[in-house]
Amino acid sequence: MPEVPEVEALREFLDGQLVGKEIVRVLPLTINVLKTYDPPLSALEGATVTAIARHGKYLDIVARDAGDGELHLALHLARAGWLRWKDSFPATPPRPGKGPLALRTVLSEGDGFDLTEAGTTKRLAVHLVHDPAEVPGIARLGPDPLDDSFDRAALARLLAGEHRQIKGALRDQRLIAGIGNAYSDEILHAAKMSPFKPVKNLSEDEITTLYEALRGTLREAVERSRGVAAGRLKAEKKSGLRVHGRTGESCPVCGDTIREVSFSDSSLQYCPTCQTGGKPLADRRMSRLLK
Repeated sequence: MPEVPEVEALREFLDGQLVGKEIVRVLPLTINVLKTYDPPLSALEGATVTAIARHGKYLDIVARDAGDGELHLALHLARAGWLRWKDSFPATPPRPGKGPLALRTVLSEGDGFDLTEAGTTKRLAVHLVHDPAEVPGIARLGPDPLDDSFDRAALARLLAGEHRQIKGALRDQRLIAGIGNAYSDEILHAAKMSPFKPVKNLSEDEITTLYEALRGTLREAVERSRGVAAGRLKAEKKSGLRVHGRTGESCPVCGDTIREVSFSDSSLQYCPTCQTGGKPLADRRMSRLLK
């Protein structure tokens, strides 16, 4: 799933490709991709893109129509969605419901982008609204960890009163916007903290360490992604990860074997030496399979 660094890189990429251009049409190609109906997608026809914004993991294509009204095309790529830039499109329109293509946006110069989604679980979401706050997922978002106002004190205030494990807290979009499964693993590895450590047990020094790991990890990922073409961002993300998705490989810091804890629909990765005092975490899913 694209997280803050990849979505920010996509925002910068689209800012150079879309701003100032006129939208000819936006064509939904799967039945469930569009989550709003008023205004209709046809309201974007003839509108000019004025800005590209980001809200957590949401991309926000801001356009102004002929009546000088502002429209926001909010895109959430979910777990298996992606944006693919096209310099041109085939003359024959795509057939709805065929393959991974979910939505096509065509500009007056003949270029534009496709939204695609792999797999059978369709979660990619597109909203067309007058105000991004009308999108429930955006309205519920916590502060952005890349914002200049997100300092150590801000993190401490967010964590005050939390009783969850730190991994779950970092992934909660209502608490902090834009951090998902991959970068929460990376942040906790950099902070040398167990993903199962209760937030309430964090000392003041540990909150400082967590803040520095959070900001450093995300900023480094943004810099790696900056200037990378949209089609290569997924590969860039994977190549820069130290522990996430690397079960069985050697930790780049200490050399220990990276381990995994599996859940019903996801997994986390960690280094026992760096994060848990050398003790492997219980993987309840694997324990059940071995009984």
